[in-house]
Amino acid sequence: MLKKKFLNSFYIIFLGAISSYSLPPYNYFIINFITFSLFFIFIFKKKKKTPHNKSFFQYGWYFGFGYFLFSLYWISISLTFDQSFKFLIPVAIILLPAFLAIFYGLITYLFSVFYSKNVIISFFIFSILFGTIEFVRSSILTGFPWNLIVFSFSNSIYFIQILSIIGTYSFNLICISLFTVPALFILRNSRKEIIVCFLFTLMSAGFLIFGHFKNNNFESLEVRKNSYTIKAISPNISLDRFYSEQDELKIINELIELSAPTKIEPTIFLWPEGIIPDSYLRDMGVYKNLFLNNFGKDDVIIIGLNSVEKKNDKNLLFNSMAIFDNKLDLLANYNKVNLVPFGEFIPFESIFGLIGLKTVTNSYQSFVSGKNRIPLNVKNNKIDLNLLPLICYEIIYSGKLSRHSNFDYIINISEDGWFGNSVGPKQHFSHSIFRSIESGKYIIRSANNGISAIINPIGIVEQEVEFGSRGYVELSESKLVKSTIFMLYGNKIFLMLILVYIFLIFSFNRLKHE
Repeated sequence: MLKKKFLNSFYIIFLGAISSYSLPPYNYFIINFITFSLFFIFIFKKKKKTPHNKSFFQYGWYFGFGYFLFSLYWISISLTFDQSFKFLIPVAIILLPAFLAIFYGLITYLFSVFYSKNVIISFFIFSILFGTIEFVRSSILTGFPWNLIVFSFSNSIYFIQILSIIGTYSFNLICISLFTVPALFILRNSRKEIIVCFLFTLMSAGFLIFGHFKNNNFESLEVRKNSYTIKAISPNISLDRFYSEQDELKIINELIELSAPTKIEPTIFLWPEGIIPDSYLRDMGVYKNLFLNNFGKDDVIIIGLNSVEKKNDKNLLFNSMAIFDNKLDLLANYNKVNLVPFGEFIPFESIFGLIGLKTVTNSYQSFVSGKNRIPLNVKNNKIDLNLLPLICYEIIYSGKLSRHSNFDYIINISEDGWFGNSVGPKQHFSHSIFRSIESGKYIIRSANNGISAIINPIGIVEQEVEFGSRGYVELSESKLVKSTIFMLYGNKIFLMLILVYIFLIFSFNRLKHE
């Protein structure tokens, strides 16, 4: 009996671990048709034999633990840069997957509660529970919408165009159903199961046709030459600058050299997150002459740096994006809203602070979250446009970019060096592709020790500085795309899809009794 339990647990952990290879940068999405179907068959047959529900939590937990253990191991790399964090590495490798697996445990526990002997009804219940709890995982506390199973299709550019209508969470729900369809065929009792399989196959074909149509429509749009160029810099500067005394002037000169300003054509230079760690926004004036000598009067420089505000005799620290002219006069700035737990702030800091726990990315104190995210207006004699700022991690939140849609481009700055030469930076980059399709906007991304790119409104990477390389990408022409349906309605569409699934459950339940 004990041996059988061990084999069952190992089998399910193995299914979850194998599923992780469907995610970027591997994208072997075909794996999920096997793993998800085998997982569903396992819990469906187990429930037939087991009347009680208690053991079902562990089945989901095992699957989730295997999945997150193999897809999020790289987070521990961020703890290797500071000696004081190294004792936490085993905790990060094991504890984070163990915590996230709780959500998957809830899926299988609730599945056992709402289980139906009708395989079609159980199929839709499984899909709703999986999709809904993934939405909850992505939203509660600070939310962690990383490695949703839908990202296994991040390389299938035609297939994912449906994101512009239904968004990531709705598509994630459909993908869960799609990956479980083979199980429905294997467990079939009548032609109804075959019809459902056929309908999901037909839906997939419809997504591909829609994707080809959308791509052809985008290709036919007129290209507009901009009166300015946006140049995103990828300097690949070492993270040593955070931990040892660095020549900041040398770093700035290196950035200027890589930016290659000409003073002829108006240019917006986009530099990565936290690239100058020792200077606050208020200190930048000391470099005024340096910028004045190198940049033209119509150039704009966007820099990721820290800023400090005083409130009630207390200094508040922000992770900021600042927009300067060539005289280093501040045109606009934005304070990061979605902070990384333990990376940029310590949850329940009054408690964890007692044991000496501090943030990974700075040794001073937790950052404070900005109040809201609105498009920043960049305006001078030659430039007039609105940019939606996203700093690093903020690119991962579907449907929560901004309440405002009146912006021209999304600009994303990041520091991906915390995760070394792992799959982490590639997984991070895949979110940018999803956000570009959802919003129908160009994304200009500047990442230090990561992937810098120009991504067009249908998710195609037009220019890229590959991971581990130095260089820049630039946008000087673009195509005008209308706001997407998802930008107008956001995650309300996900709730509508849940209602459709519930309707299908009641419909098949009614057919069962006729």
